[in-house]
Amino acid sequence: MVLSLMASLFAGCSSSADQAEASGGTAPQGDVTLVIGAYSVVKDSVQDIIPLFQKKWKEETGQTVTFQESYEASGTQARAIVGGFEADVALLSLEGDIDKLTKAELVNKDWKDKPDGGMITTSVAVIGTRERNPLGIRSFADLAKPGVKVLYPNPKTSGGAQWDINAIYGAGLKESEREEGKKDPAFAKAFLESVHANIESLDKSGRASMAAFEYGVGDALVTYENELVARIKKGAKYEVVVPDDTILIENPAAVVDRNVDKHGTREVAEAFLDFLWSQQAQEVFAENGFRPTNPEVYAKFEKDYPVPSGLFDIEYLGGWGEVRDTLYSKRGIWYQVLAGI
Repeated sequence: MVLSLMASLFAGCSSSADQAEASGGTAPQGDVTLVIGAYSVVKDSVQDIIPLFQKKWKEETGQTVTFQESYEASGTQARAIVGGFEADVALLSLEGDIDKLTKAELVNKDWKDKPDGGMITTSVAVIGTRERNPLGIRSFADLAKPGVKVLYPNPKTSGGAQWDINAIYGAGLKESEREEGKKDPAFAKAFLESVHANIESLDKSGRASMAAFEYGVGDALVTYENELVARIKKGAKYEVVVPDDTILIENPAAVVDRNVDKHGTREVAEAFLDFLWSQQAQEVFAENGFRPTNPEVYAKFEKDYPVPSGLFDIEYLGGWGEVRDTLYSKRGIWYQVLAGI
């Protein structure tokens, strides 16, 4: 599937790229194609934002922007871009997936110099339950109760799943602090194991887990707050449980420097990236369930997005470098949980 997407997108942007190369890498004066590689959960927001940007760009430059879009699990999308999918702009679920692009020398290392450290949205990890929450779930600990069937995606393919696992593991650390007066990684691992013992479905992406839940699989879904809010607004009969102890999710975006220079699309790509922090775009994100990074927009939607009392961020877990080493390395905690060791 990824290969077919890549092939079609390469074909779609070839004329734009050829024009750019023929003119020494400058943007073509006529219409321009911008290729977006994004993680699956942000699809609805991006498709609402694109027409707003197209209108703005047309008014400012007279140029019509055509978009070609690819949506995949964040890790899968990052690997596709590294493997040759020539996205101009990447919207991914977590910083580590942008790091894969910088290591491949596709994205410049200064990508975090943008507003909010390059993060266009935030969210929190929550639990979705069936209507009226029949099992009375209030926390991640409740997911370990006998008979509760739990869904979340696979962190090997999904950036969203890494946020989910980080949230559960971090909640275990929070609980150990209350009980023992300090963080206890062994306690947190056992906490994560107790939840994973009730796993019903380990899917490829956050969107796939949501689809399984909507088909009736499982009792509870660990996911982004925005994913559930968006579905409820479309009529889904779910409850959103925001645990007191949960993680702040931060979602980055970056221009893929090597590709925009090859295609001659840097100007429009940079403009689109900057537009994601505009009030217009941030309001779209907020209406689709994301917590906006723009302070003015957040103030407008604050009542919809209260701050959980035990909210922690990735630094509470030691930062992404520590998380990758301790949780997701070949012999890390997640491997041990899967292997039962």
